[in-house]
Amino acid sequence: MNNKELIKKALDAKKRAYVPYSHFHVGAALITGDDKVYTGCNIEIASYSPTLCAERTAIFKAISEGSTEIKTIAVVGDSNPTFPCGVCRQVIREFGKNAKIIIANSEDDYKEYTIDDLLPHSFGPEDLDNAKKD
Repeated sequence: MNNKELIKKALDAKKRAYVPYSHFHVGAALITGDDKVYTGCNIEIASYSPTLCAERTAIFKAISEGSTEIKTIAVVGDSNPTFPCGVCRQVIREFGKNAKIIIANSEDDYKEYTIDDLLPHSFGPEDLDNAKKD
């Protein structure tokens, strides 16, 4: 699947966002290490804390189906551009250390990033392994 096709899936997912409070729609689509595609949209709850971002929705769907590696993730939203929040960046880091992150306004207007671009000096599983050695 090429970048434009993945962005189209993210744009389609964005249409399903449940955002009665903020009215801010976000969609995400990802390709896993086993070449499966998962999508997600943001889902708001009145008390906000249980709200789930589009990126985490897609990632957790993939994880729950047994795909634990993200190769590429595309994110689209109502602002141009819409970047993942800090929590989503950390989740992407966990499952996509080497993932390509596409931030798109449209199928033809996008930029590619790495997690090191978006979350430099990140904390990951290897840091826990290093702590055990002390």
